[in-house]
Amino acid sequence: MALQFGVFDHIEPEERESLTETYGKRLEQIEYLDRAGFYCYHLAEHHTPAIHSMAPSQNVFLAAASQRTTNIHLAPCVYVLPLHHPIRLIEEISMVDTLSGGRMEIGVGRGGEMEAFFWGQEATADSNYKRYLETLEVIKLGMSNDFLDFHGDIYDFDKLSMRLHPIQRPYPPMWYMRNVETAAINGMDTIIVGSLDSIGPEVKRYREKWEEHQGKDSLTIHGKEPKVGLTVHMVLADTDEEAIAIAQPAWDQYRYNLAAPRRIEAERRGLDRFKSAKDGQYGFVGNRPADAPARELRRDIDAEIQKFDRNHTVQHPGRLGGVAMAGSPASMREYLDEYVESGANYYVCSFQWGSITSDEAMRSIRLFTEEVMPNYVDAPAEVSAD
Repeated sequence: MALQFGVFDHIEPEERESLTETYGKRLEQIEYLDRAGFYCYHLAEHHTPAIHSMAPSQNVFLAAASQRTTNIHLAPCVYVLPLHHPIRLIEEISMVDTLSGGRMEIGVGRGGEMEAFFWGQEATADSNYKRYLETLEVIKLGMSNDFLDFHGDIYDFDKLSMRLHPIQRPYPPMWYMRNVETAAINGMDTIIVGSLDSIGPEVKRYREKWEEHQGKDSLTIHGKEPKVGLTVHMVLADTDEEAIAIAQPAWDQYRYNLAAPRRIEAERRGLDRFKSAKDGQYGFVGNRPADAPARELRRDIDAEIQKFDRNHTVQHPGRLGGVAMAGSPASMREYLDEYVESGANYYVCSFQWGSITSDEAMRSIRLFTEEVMPNYVDAPAEVSAD
């Protein structure tokens, strides 16, 4: 079965590199990904005091990328919806979809109450979840209609004229990360954060729930097969040993960038109310909202991190606990041969993370596109050297 390929990115800071250089090099990467035939570039959203996202305004960065690419789709993944006013979001989605010629896609999520606090919202887990649900409903209505009529607990719009619309109607394709059941119920594509061991059962559950809620053999609202895939942190090099030597310290830096700055800031301010009721720690997301469906009970990202750290016991050292892959092109092909057996139709690469430099990331990208990817697509792209 042929795969489609995407890229997931945070745009982390690179040591001794200016923000101008970081943006320029990343846009060059995306140009290369576009020529190589990747389906979509997915960009995360995080804000200060987090330091693992140097492009907190996804729409600004993706608008820039849209002017330097032709085919690759561009997706915030995810918008932390409680941090956005829905009208502003409707307008900016419409702008980016138009600027890109209809290549915008939309990932949605609720984030956590600690991030909302640093944004300036006095949020609880429950109020944050309610704001997420209302914002999602409003943006779908606003993009789909000439007039927005919505009356909720947070937002109230009385036949407000919608002057901007996206090219893709009723709205661009939507993604939901981490929970395949929620994605299927809402007719969304999905990206799984997990391991090679977990992808098979998750694909099966996604397809079962899709059939239950969307209909047997049904397509998305845009007439496409729903996408389901795993995101994997990757390093490719000529040998497994070289790739692992790059990946191990990169993971240590990634762990720090992902969680430590917010935890340190919360501890400095004595924000004990953001400690998890489960273990008393400052979690990445926080407590689960009381009104959230049981399916939304999920492991924190720390669980995936801990699994990575147990890589010494796995059969393939380059698998790095199953949530990352470091190795030669041959090892990567062996990994993807197993991945294809899961029934997933999408594979999401993360090439630059932690301490990995732009040069190391580009080396991984070139090795992947030249020696791995052609084995898993219907028509391999011919990529120029520039």
